[in-house]
Amino acid sequence: MSETLSNAQIAWRAAQDIADGAYVNLGIGFPEMVAKFQPPGRQAIFHTENGILNFGEAPAPGEEDWDLINAGKKAVTLKPGAAFFHHADSFAMVRGGHLDVAILGAYQVAETGDLANWSTGPKGVPAVGGAMDLVHGAKRVAVITDHVTKDGKPKLVERCTLPLTGVGCVTRVYTSLAVIDIAGGHFVLREKLPTLSLEALQAQTGAKLYLDGPVADLIVPEI
Repeated sequence: MSETLSNAQIAWRAAQDIADGAYVNLGIGFPEMVAKFQPPGRQAIFHTENGILNFGEAPAPGEEDWDLINAGKKAVTLKPGAAFFHHADSFAMVRGGHLDVAILGAYQVAETGDLANWSTGPKGVPAVGGAMDLVHGAKRVAVITDHVTKDGKPKLVERCTLPLTGVGCVTRVYTSLAVIDIAGGHFVLREKLPTLSLEALQAQTGAKLYLDGPVADLIVPEI
């Protein structure tokens, strides 16, 4: 296994925790990969803010119908029983607590569960979009992310320094190095790469990692 997980491997690990029949919203970009890795025998129902429920995988190249797109403007297919609805109805589903899971990317996650996944900087996501509604409307909010930034700074921190998307909303983080829960205002380590020591992981984490039991090995397939 490599020293860090790839984006696809992180997405695979997050997909393993989605229950059969769950209603799920995946953030634009990297989180969309989670849909590819549903475990055998389980079928999530995917929701997109622009008004589709129960969409499927991307069509083959050349077979796109550009009237069928997700919130990230990517072409999708439809599964039997798929439904279309107005953008406002879509957000009523989100705000009404009808989604079981939202999986989003992040710039920073605080040990209190605060999330920052947009930025006012020149290269950042230019607006918070629907994420602010998702993080407080979904029953469970998880984040998938690299453990550190491209220049090696921790993305899991004591307090976020970027504009917040939501306060106290994240309950689990899947990173390129570990699976970490947020409980009682702390990062609680659940799984880590077996080749990585606890000390090395802590050195790359911007807040204290707590243990409340055995830490499992983070094992994923080669993808």
